[in-house]
Amino acid sequence: MDTSVPSPFVNGETLKMFVGRRVRTVVQVQRNESGVLAVQSTDGHQLTIRGAPGAPEAPHYLEVMGIPDSNQSIRAESWTDFGENFDPVPFNGLCKLASDKYKYLFL
Repeated sequence: MDTSVPSPFVNGETLKMFVGRRVRTVVQVQRNESGVLAVQSTDGHQLTIRGAPGAPEAPHYLEVMGIPDSNQSIRAESWTDFGENFDPVPFNGLCKLASDKYKYLFL
Protein backbone atom coordinates (compact mmCIF):
# COMPACT_ATOMS: atom_id res chain seq x y z
CA MET A 1 0.00 0.00 0.00
CA ASP A 2 1.34 3.42 -0.97
CA THR A 3 1.06 5.75 2.04
CA SER A 4 3.04 8.61 0.51
CA VAL A 5 -0.14 10.37 -0.65
CA PRO A 6 -2.93 9.70 1.87
CA SER A 7 -6.58 10.10 0.89
CA PRO A 8 -8.47 11.65 3.80
CA PHE A 9 -12.03 10.51 4.48
CA VAL A 10 -14.34 13.47 3.84
CA ASN A 11 -18.03 14.30 3.92
CA GLY A 12 -19.72 17.35 2.38
CA GLU A 13 -18.76 19.63 5.26
CA THR A 14 -15.06 18.71 5.35
CA LEU A 15 -14.58 18.59 1.56
CA LYS A 16 -13.70 22.31 1.48
CA MET A 17 -10.59 21.65 3.59
CA PHE A 18 -9.09 19.43 0.88
CA VAL A 19 -9.67 21.23 -2.43
CA GLY A 20 -6.86 20.22 -4.77
CA ARG A 21 -5.86 17.16 -2.69
CA ARG A 22 -6.90 13.55 -3.22
CA VAL A 23 -9.83 12.49 -0.99
CA ARG A 24 -12.10 9.53 -0.37
CA THR A 25 -15.82 9.84 0.26
CA VAL A 26 -19.12 8.00 0.06
CA VAL A 27 -22.07 9.57 -1.74
CA GLN A 28 -25.55 8.56 -2.85
CA VAL A 29 -26.33 9.01 -6.53
CA GLN A 30 -29.29 11.30 -7.19
CA ARG A 31 -28.87 11.62 -10.98
CA ASN A 32 -26.40 10.27 -13.53
CA GLU A 33 -26.09 12.37 -16.66
CA SER A 34 -23.48 10.75 -18.91
CA GLY A 35 -20.89 10.26 -16.21
CA VAL A 36 -21.56 13.55 -14.39
CA LEU A 37 -23.24 12.65 -11.13
CA ALA A 38 -25.48 14.75 -8.93
CA VAL A 39 -24.99 13.17 -5.51
CA GLN A 40 -25.73 13.65 -1.84
CA SER A 41 -22.96 13.30 0.74
CA THR A 42 -23.46 11.31 3.93
CA ASP A 43 -24.13 14.58 5.79
CA GLY A 44 -26.71 15.85 3.28
CA HIS A 45 -24.66 18.20 1.06
CA GLN A 46 -25.38 18.29 -2.67
CA LEU A 47 -22.22 17.58 -4.69
CA THR A 48 -21.17 16.96 -8.29
CA ILE A 49 -18.89 14.12 -9.31
CA ARG A 50 -17.24 14.40 -12.73
CA GLY A 51 -15.41 11.62 -14.52
CA ALA A 52 -17.46 8.64 -13.41
CA PRO A 53 -18.40 6.89 -16.65
CA GLY A 54 -20.41 3.73 -16.12
CA ALA A 55 -21.51 4.72 -12.63
CA PRO A 56 -24.87 3.27 -11.55
CA GLU A 57 -28.15 5.14 -11.33
CA ALA A 58 -29.90 6.34 -8.17
CA PRO A 59 -30.21 5.33 -5.35
CA HIS A 60 -26.81 3.55 -5.31
CA TYR A 61 -24.06 4.56 -2.89
CA LEU A 62 -20.56 5.01 -4.28
CA GLU A 63 -17.16 5.31 -2.69
CA VAL A 64 -15.34 7.93 -4.75
CA MET A 65 -11.63 8.69 -4.76
CA GLY A 66 -10.64 11.86 -6.52
CA ILE A 67 -9.57 15.47 -6.30
CA PRO A 68 -12.03 18.21 -5.30
CA ASP A 69 -11.91 21.21 -7.62
CA SER A 70 -14.29 23.17 -5.38
CA ASN A 71 -16.17 22.70 -2.12
CA GLN A 72 -19.02 21.05 -4.08
CA SER A 73 -17.30 19.14 -6.88
CA ILE A 74 -14.89 16.21 -7.19
CA ARG A 75 -13.04 14.94 -10.28
CA ALA A 76 -13.25 11.18 -9.78
CA GLU A 77 -10.18 9.02 -10.30
CA SER A 78 -11.98 5.83 -9.28
CA TRP A 79 -15.25 4.72 -7.78
CA THR A 80 -16.71 1.59 -6.20
CA ASP A 81 -20.40 0.71 -6.16
CA PHE A 82 -21.57 0.03 -2.58
CA GLY A 83 -25.10 -0.82 -3.75
CA GLU A 84 -28.41 0.47 -2.45
CA ASN A 85 -28.20 -0.81 1.13
CA PHE A 86 -25.34 1.23 2.60
CA ASP A 87 -25.81 2.93 5.98
CA PRO A 88 -24.29 6.44 5.64
CA VAL A 89 -24.42 7.28 9.37
CA PRO A 90 -21.29 5.33 10.44
CA PHE A 91 -19.27 6.69 7.51
CA ASN A 92 -20.30 10.23 8.38
CA GLY A 93 -19.19 9.62 11.99
CA LEU A 94 -15.85 8.33 10.70
CA CYS A 95 -15.40 11.53 8.67
CA LYS A 96 -16.02 13.65 11.76
CA LEU A 97 -13.45 11.71 13.79
CA ALA A 98 -10.92 11.73 10.94
CA SER A 99 -11.08 15.51 10.60
CA ASP A 100 -11.09 16.41 14.29
CA LYS A 101 -10.08 14.65 17.48
CA TYR A 102 -8.46 11.58 15.92
CA LYS A 103 -7.03 13.20 12.78
CA TYR A 104 -3.56 11.87 13.60
CA LEU A 105 -4.80 8.29 13.20
CA PHE A 106 -5.93 8.85 9.63
CA LEU A 107 -3.22 11.02 8.02
